Amino acid sequence: MTAKEVVKAFYESDMANNASVVDQFFHEDCELHWTSSRGFTLLNYNDIKTFFEGTRRSYNSLRFEFTHFIESDAFVITRHTLFGSTIENPDAETIIAHFSTIWEVRDGKLYRGFEISQQADESDVKSMKSYKEINI
Repeated sequence: MTAKEVVKAFYESDMANNASVVDQFFHEDCELHWTSSRGFTLLNYNDIKTFFEGTRRSYNSLRFEFTHFIESDAFVITRHTLFGSTIENPDAETIIAHFSTIWEVRDGKLYRGFEISQQADESDVKSMKSYKEINI
């Protein structure tokens, strides 16, 4: 698989319900450098496992809409919006956040991630329009 195919398969997996998503897609020596509205967080393999355990407890489904999906050798850059439906309200999908991520793929798995996210503000028309422009 190319790096882009690995990253695409990860985002297309049923990560809200798949207990093996981390084992399947993340390298044992992985790191995710994540800057969000809460500040900077560095996650290793075990931290990512814990994160997805919480995700599976909270969400019934997750869906990604991409504006950019660019590959350069072992690196893949994505820009996307995350949508989800919670366990409490599985029939209502809500917009969760916007993301920009640089993934490094090694040995066919996600090895390093550099991610920036912010909560989506549906009242910000310019921002929402920006994430509707597909440039894949």
